[in-house]
Amino acid sequence: MPIKSIDEQLNETQVALDNALTHEEIAPMLAVFGYTAEKLNEGKALYEQAHTLHQTQKTEYAEQHGATQDVNAKWDTAHKEYMRLVKIGRVALQSNGLALEKLGLIGRRKESISGWLEQAFFFFNKALEDADILAAFGNFGVTQQRLEDGLALVEAVKLANTVQEKEKGEAQQSTINRDKAVDAIGQFMSDFRKIARIALEEKPQLLESLAIAQPS
Repeated sequence: MPIKSIDEQLNETQVALDNALTHEEIAPMLAVFGYTAEKLNEGKALYEQAHTLHQTQKTEYAEQHGATQDVNAKWDTAHKEYMRLVKIGRVALQSNGLALEKLGLIGRRKESISGWLEQAFFFFNKALEDADILAAFGNFGVTQQRLEDGLALVEAVKLANTVQEKEKGEAQQSTINRDKAVDAIGQFMSDFRKIARIALEEKPQLLESLAIAQPS
């Protein structure tokens, strides 16, 4: 039997509890077994909490997805400009090993965003603080303003990544909160369904109103 989605579980719970509270024939039969309006409303409160937290979890993951798209777009733009300048720098400073080392141009580029940010910030900051390096770049049409603009692109990636990490943490916490609430209403409904089958044993057709399958 396929596992039902949380949306399906919550929808069935809402139908079951609403009908248990309002169905003229079912309500008194359940009350005999302790499922009074008061107890059923306790279940409704658990349902409402789970439903609210489920919607919150969806929102948080949508926000995380948006933040991921934003950081990836900014990273792509910044990386393209950074690599153009890295290639130009290697030409402009090819006879100056110390300058190449100072800009971190020796070796491979890091692929993780943390490693990339470290290398990119190092490159732009070191280039902008050294007049000789600026002059060497200038010989190949790279102005100080272009380097400053490149640094701004890296700053934008860092900010977007910070937002993404925040959204990721909130999304993960929202899942923990949602799962706890779903487990709570799930336990309530597990007991409810067992008792409902006993309470309505003589009229099993009424189980359908509680979103409970009739016994085969």
